[in-house]
Amino acid sequence: IPKYAKSGDAGLDMHAIERGKVDDYGNMVYRTGLALEIPEGYVGLIFPRSSISKTHHMLRNHVGVVDSGYRGEIIFKFGWFMQAKTPNSVLYDKGDRIGQIMLLPYPKVEFIEVGELSNSDRGSGGFGSTGQ
Repeated sequence: IPKYAKSGDAGLDMHAIERGKVDDYGNMVYRTGLALEIPEGYVGLIFPRSSISKTHHMLRNHVGVVDSGYRGEIIFKFGWFMQAKTPNSVLYDKGDRIGQIMLLPYPKVEFIEVGELSNSDRGSGGFGSTGQ
């Protein structure tokens, strides 16, 4: 069952129920054995843990979105970064914490098409335009 490792943590740790297996697309797949019923109006966001830096994994979709209507198993799919160059890659094993889930409320929005947007201090500047 997902749980917080420390009292101030935002993400609940999720564990592998078996060692990862490579799927037909070359992803390293880890099963959690868990399916959740997320309340309507909430979303489950799946993130890798910081321990991923000890592996050569990269979470395949970077942030997983688990909608409230999904009832299947939560799985983590990792790309195997540099797999050919590092045959001794660290893999997660059964029982290891493989990722985190955050359950968050989200607003329902409705887009309205307009001819122009209001002004702001930032305007259309992006990609480091604030100098930070």
